[in-house]
Amino acid sequence: MLVSAKEMLQKAKAGHYAVGQFNINNLEWTKSILLTAQECQSPVILGVSEGAGKYMTGYKTVVGMVNGMIEELGITVPVALHLDHGSFEHCYKCIEAGFSSVMFDGSHYPIEENIAKTKQLVADCAAKGISLEAEVGSIGGEEDGVVGAGECADPNECKMIADLGIDFLAAGIGNIHGKYPANWKGLSFETLDAIQQLTGDMPLVLHGGTGIPADMIKKAIDLGVSKINVNTECQLSFADATRKYIEAGKDLEGKGFDPRKLLAPGAEAIKATVKEKMELFGSVGKA
Repeated sequence: MLVSAKEMLQKAKAGHYAVGQFNINNLEWTKSILLTAQECQSPVILGVSEGAGKYMTGYKTVVGMVNGMIEELGITVPVALHLDHGSFEHCYKCIEAGFSSVMFDGSHYPIEENIAKTKQLVADCAAKGISLEAEVGSIGGEEDGVVGAGECADPNECKMIADLGIDFLAAGIGNIHGKYPANWKGLSFETLDAIQQLTGDMPLVLHGGTGIPADMIKKAIDLGVSKINVNTECQLSFADATRKYIEAGKDLEGKGFDPRKLLAPGAEAIKATVKEKMELFGSVGKA
């Protein structure tokens, strides 16, 4: 059974650890992440971008697959199904389809419009027990066509959005999606600290978790980050394991071309990456 991400993130904030949001792309991804969460006894957030939702044929398909898997695999740890970087319209599509959490990314709107739209979602999500994430200051890099330069959010704007009654806040602190360039300046901890001081108990979200050094991740958690999003890293480990399988000619041995065999090394690689992240974030055993 899916749960809202509100309680798991409030616990994480109080306990000084973070819950990972791992984006899903298909059945293998979802299965690997759920099995690892269960094995690690860690709460988990399954992230779905609009592009991935479309790829999986729609949000109802995603909800059906995730609910079915939780039941069939006997998953007992808390699992939230969350729309990642959602438009206003897609937040409502996901609410209707049965998601337990949504993110409204209004960072590209003028702050007044971001506030007005967020306010409406706060009321509608609260009525259905769905958790809501909002964003201030765009996250750099590209994710499903959403391109941002990685600016730092204005702490006062963060407070304005946090005060609307959202459950957790994504604030740009120089983080980007995808691989980090060689000249990346690192996270702006002074921005994070200033935001945390104004938003108090509000769990903060770090997008673009792939490639941020472990010491920076730990420092971000100390400064109030309770949710960290990981996507690219799982994709890279999946691709690497799949490449090795094919380069070793395994797909040509016996029934090695069977997709269940062909995709198995990649699925195992996702599990290893997710476990490593859960250990780093401190969420192991926190279910």
